[in-house]
Amino acid sequence: MAAMPDVEQVVVDYLRGVLAVATTVGTEWPADLDARLATGVVSATLGGGGSRQRGITADRTIDVDVLAATKKQARDLAAEVSARLIATAGTAQSGARIYDVSETSVIWLPYEPSAETDPIPRYVLVMSMVVRPA
Repeated sequence: MAAMPDVEQVVVDYLRGVLAVATTVGTEWPADLDARLATGVVSATLGGGGSRQRGITADRTIDVDVLAATKKQARDLAAEVSARLIATAGTAQSGARIYDVSETSVIWLPYEPSAETDPIPRYVLVMSMVVRPA
């Protein structure tokens, strides 16, 4: 039996190939976050999940932080990320067969690095995926 795919890496690999080249995509926020806001930052992390059909498919939740220079830019980028991930349903990506993708929630959650700074525009997008090894 093959191990379930690393869904974080599947999402990162896919988004790096379809979002604007200047957009920073990874599993952590970059050290130079402020310098990258103008072109957008997308960070995908595993939020949880379990087996749908034991040993065959897995439900995975992916939490996606989307940060940008303005609220509109962050909202537009979050909408694009959601649409791009939903479009992966029925495809194979980076060793994963993706059966279903849905948007669970999207919330406005600005990040405030310290009391002396303005909040950074941020949306948190939660996506659900049903996957199995490709």
